[in-house]
Amino acid sequence: MARPLMPKATAVWLVENTTLSFEQIAAFCGLHPLEVQAIADGEVAQGIVGFDPIASSQITREEIERCQADPRARLKLADEVAKFVTPKRRKARYTPVSKRQDRPDAIAWLLKNFPDLTDGQIAKLVGTTKATINAVRDRTHWNAQNIKPRDPVQIGICGQHELDEAVRTARRRKARRERTATKAGALGESGAAGAESAAEPSEAPVAEIVTPKPEQPEQRKAGLTVESVFGAAAKPTEGASGEAGTAGAASGKPRTIGGELPLSKEEIEKIFSRSSSR
Repeated sequence: MARPLMPKATAVWLVENTTLSFEQIAAFCGLHPLEVQAIADGEVAQGIVGFDPIASSQITREEIERCQADPRARLKLADEVAKFVTPKRRKARYTPVSKRQDRPDAIAWLLKNFPDLTDGQIAKLVGTTKATINAVRDRTHWNAQNIKPRDPVQIGICGQHELDEAVRTARRRKARRERTATKAGALGESGAAGAESAAEPSEAPVAEIVTPKPEQPEQRKAGLTVESVFGAAAKPTEGASGEAGTAGAASGKPRTIGGELPLSKEEIEKIFSRSSSR
């Protein structure tokens, strides 16, 4: 919700010049009702001059009269002003000089009691840097021996609401990470089971085809002999063949088998070499 310009000065003017309730003024100016009551009692904003929101066209007289007639109604800025009124940017946290020496104690307390907080969250709560946080965590801080964990809320460095909000954010982040890890683990297990079931049919035995190795010419040549090619020479029988052999030997002619001349050794080697070359 857009706030008026100079909210505290506007609250002073509304308290002095209208009959609006403290709750209505507080809701319009973005203050606490007790603070508005303190303004009315003169305990707060004693030196602040009231700022007229009607003169600055932030609100109309009719809008104030409408809310004065109905205590449950709430003031609204004019549409033209609401477009240009932007909320303030959140500035870096300012830590008083008297509290700065207590920041390492607050960092140590947060690291001990809320390990889920990130360095960025701790730096925003305490108003320090990540280098200081790492030094306190690693016990390399220049004053590490004197650091004692203390609650940052009790020593006035941050508020309880801010700390609770940071803790809730860290817990939501942790729960989201756990859910993501659980889903990833379940998907990994289902994928592994599917891969195993798909691999089962492929485990059937496959017939192995064995091709005979071609016989090398040297092995083929070494395995051939004259006897394996032409058979063993027949022994001459007694009787006619024995007489013929004796006659042939006596006449000096070569001995024949079956009436044909045997091949010489050179001819047999020629035949053998031709067959091996083929």
